[in-house]
Amino acid sequence: MTTPGTGTTVRTILRMRTREGCEAEFEAAWRRAAAEISRVPGNRQQELIRDADDPRTFLITSDWTDRAAVDAFGRSSARDSLTAALRDLREDAARNTYEVLATVPGEQGPA
Repeated sequence: MTTPGTGTTVRTILRMRTREGCEAEFEAAWRRAAAEISRVPGNRQQELIRDADDPRTFLITSDWTDRAAVDAFGRSSARDSLTAALRDLREDAARNTYEVLATVPGEQGPA
């Protein structure tokens, strides 16, 4: 279990809905972008999650060491070029940034 103030992670969550028929292309574009973003200083991990009831809706989570790292990436020209393909394949999107306060692993541990 992590406790507040120790190793705090900043997590961005993007909800994106793809244009109809673009789901597979969106997944492939995300994988390409994520491979590059994983090398950005401060990036800890990323996940692509598909809605079990709506296969056109995805969540993209991205964990960062701190808010400064998120903001630096957000202002970079690299972000624009890496995420351009995703923008072309979606019909809408929303983004939020959160501070992870605590994590309690389940009995089976992380996936």
